[in-house]
Amino acid sequence: MKRKDTADVLAALRAAGVDALAVFGGFLLAVWIRFDSGWLSGSLVAEDRPSDLYLVFTLGSLAATAVFLLVFRALDLYGRPQTGRFENKIPRLMRAIVWALLVTAVMAFAIRIPGYAVLTSRLTLVLAFFTITFWVLLERYLLFRLELHEARHSAVRNAALLVGTDEVAARLARAIRHEPRLHTRVVGFLATGSAPPHPDLGSEPVRGSVEELESILKAGGIDQLIVCDTRLSQDRILEIILLCEQNLVTFRLVPDLFRIMTGSVDVQTVGDVPLLGVSRWPLDFFWNRFFKRVEDVLGGLAGLLVSAPVIAVAALLIRKTSPGPIFYRQERCGEAGRTFTLYKLRTMAVDAEADGPGWTQEQDPRRTKVGAILRAYNLDELPQFWNVLKGDMSLVGPRPERPHFVEQFKEDIQHYMWRHVSKPGITGWAQVHGLRGNTSIEERIRYDLYYLEKWSLSLDFKILIKTLFARENAY
Repeated sequence: MKRKDTADVLAALRAAGVDALAVFGGFLLAVWIRFDSGWLSGSLVAEDRPSDLYLVFTLGSLAATAVFLLVFRALDLYGRPQTGRFENKIPRLMRAIVWALLVTAVMAFAIRIPGYAVLTSRLTLVLAFFTITFWVLLERYLLFRLELHEARHSAVRNAALLVGTDEVAARLARAIRHEPRLHTRVVGFLATGSAPPHPDLGSEPVRGSVEELESILKAGGIDQLIVCDTRLSQDRILEIILLCEQNLVTFRLVPDLFRIMTGSVDVQTVGDVPLLGVSRWPLDFFWNRFFKRVEDVLGGLAGLLVSAPVIAVAALLIRKTSPGPIFYRQERCGEAGRTFTLYKLRTMAVDAEADGPGWTQEQDPRRTKVGAILRAYNLDELPQFWNVLKGDMSLVGPRPERPHFVEQFKEDIQHYMWRHVSKPGITGWAQVHGLRGNTSIEERIRYDLYYLEKWSLSLDFKILIKTLFARENAY
């Protein structure tokens, strides 16, 4: 076994051991809270408590811990190296805990032990969900930080040569540099044509052209070769694969579809012919759309109730300090490109767009004094809770744009219309990262598509919380 394989296996075993302690401790803590803490009184405390309560629960917790580890393994929570940000791993951890607890509950109710009805205490299982979730998230976060620290202070074990010098190669090289847990270092690039290298390639050298690959591989020092420019012919790629095999170099290929889409791919087989296509968006599935609509209705009602006093005060200030209507109505493009009327508190002079639509800018002279304050704290968006209740918008999603700009951007910007596959939102992944107003449209699209590809209720809640503190480019 290679050294890097051994390190990954040991990291996975360590994670499993810490998970076991967290789950086992979570179960016993739930038992203590239920029966001995004194926090739950009256009918909630078992009257016919067995004398060997903790012994029985200890054995039951050991069995439940084994179930949790099997579920965690089935959901690939022990794959190493783990990359990315910890908060993006929370939804998977939560799903794994829920599934494991459901399996445990079914087993507990299916295998009833005479005289030990307390083993199937529903309240204990509910408490166990919270205690296990707390301990698992805590230990997983600490483990995540530990693995990141170890990666930053360990030797690089994998030298990668990238074939291509275009934007895709530059993005991949940058991603590798910023992810120490891959233990990989880009040692250079190979040119595949006469075009000049992309300016963002970094400090690694262009070591020649793809025609020189054979001599470079024979010289040694390369562990992995990644073809980034898939405009190479099939015959040439097959030659590169053969050269890698002959020199015991791992071969990888950035799929050509990367140039036309950012999401994962869906593979179907008709007979013995594989068909490759774009995976369905999470919100293409009925139950995901159903739960998101429930979230929107509940959130829209709560938002209107909580914001009503703020809207009333803002309305009085707008009426007193600036001539014109209180609310600003504007046509925007929503789901599937359909237009709807968006409502905002008016923050600009009535004739602000007399010369045509334009982007808001920092210290925008068109703003009123009250409008500047409303924009700085996102308060001008509060009436859009009504759009959410009407079904035109969602609490979270790509921000809706005006038809004038949509017609312009869909011709000039790749992937732009994909942001209309779901309802637009009051806030979104791009907005909480400061991408609003006069900022890069291309960068916004990347963030919007990331949200649509990775959608989950937990991601929505995360964005809603971030919105409370998002001030960048709020003008």
